[in-house]
Amino acid sequence: MNIDVTTRNMNVLECFSSETRVRIIELLNEKPYNIGELAEALGLSSAIITKHIQKLEEAGIVSTENTVGKRGTQKRCSLNVDKLTLVLRTAEEEKPGSQSGFAVDLPVGQYIRHEVHPTCGLASSYKRIGMMDDPRYFDDPERMTAEHLWFASGFVEYRIPNYLVGKEAASSLSVSLEICSEAPFYNDNWPSDITFSINHIDVATWTCPGDFGSKRGKYTPEWWVDTQYGLLKVLSITDEGTFIDGVRFSDIRIHQLNVQAGQELLFRISSPESAANCGGVSLFGKNFGNYPQDIRVTITV
Repeated sequence: MNIDVTTRNMNVLECFSSETRVRIIELLNEKPYNIGELAEALGLSSAIITKHIQKLEEAGIVSTENTVGKRGTQKRCSLNVDKLTLVLRTAEEEKPGSQSGFAVDLPVGQYIRHEVHPTCGLASSYKRIGMMDDPRYFDDPERMTAEHLWFASGFVEYRIPNYLVGKEAASSLSVSLEICSEAPFYNDNWPSDITFSINHIDVATWTCPGDFGSKRGKYTPEWWVDTQYGLLKVLSITDEGTFIDGVRFSDIRIHQLNVQAGQELLFRISSPESAANCGGVSLFGKNFGNYPQDIRVTITV
C-alpha cells in the first residue's frame, strides 16, 4: 500500500502520531485481539481503545468483525495491510498518450451499464437525484453529476478511456476509490462481498466490514444524513497478480486482461445476490466521504 505524503491522506498519516495507535498495531502484528483484550494489554479503557480502532479502521489499516464470545458479542480487530510505504516525492502525473502510461478520474455517475436493486439511489453534492429506491433513476441524465451512489445488490460498470497507442500494452493497472457496504440508513457492522472485474474477468472479491455513518464524512455535504464515508481501497493488477492495498487477492495477472491499444477497457463493481455477504455497495466522489477524489485509474506500460 503506497501512501503519498499529502494533505488528502491525513487520516492515514495521523494514525502514526499516537503512541497508543502504534502500540495497537504492534499487538495486532502478533495476532487478532478484541477490544477488551487490547484495553487490558495497554492499561486503557475500552472506550478509548474503541476510538483509536475507529481511526485505524477508517484509514484502512485495521479491520474489525463482530464475533460471539463468552460475554456476548465482541469486536475482533486485525491488521488489514501487511506493508505501507510513504511516498515523499511523487512523479508528475502522466498525460494521456505519454510513453509511460496515463491516469484518469472517472466520476461515480459516469457508469455506462448498471443493474441495481433497492435500497438504491444517487445524490449530487447539493440534492438527491430522482426518487429513493427506484432503479429507473440510474438512467436519469442527471446521474452524471452524482457524487454518491448506492445499491443493495447488482453492479455498475464504467468504461475506462484507453489512451494506449500502437503496440503499447499495459504492464500494470490500478484503481483507487472510496467504497463501503450499503445498509438501510447505515450500519457500521454490515459486511459485504464486493467483486471488482476488468474486461469481464473477476479479479478480486473484497469483504467490506460496514456501511459507515456514525460520524460525518470530511467532505460529505451538511444536508446529507445517511451513509457518510467509505474506505479508500487501491486495486492493483500487475504481472505478479492482483492486490488490494498491497495484499494479494488473486493470481489474475495484467496480461490476462487484454489491456492494449484499441481494446475496450471495462471496470465493474458488483455485489451479487449470490454472495455469502450480499451487503451492497456505496461509492463516493470527490465531494462526498473522506477523500477528495473520484474513481482514479492509472495505467502504466
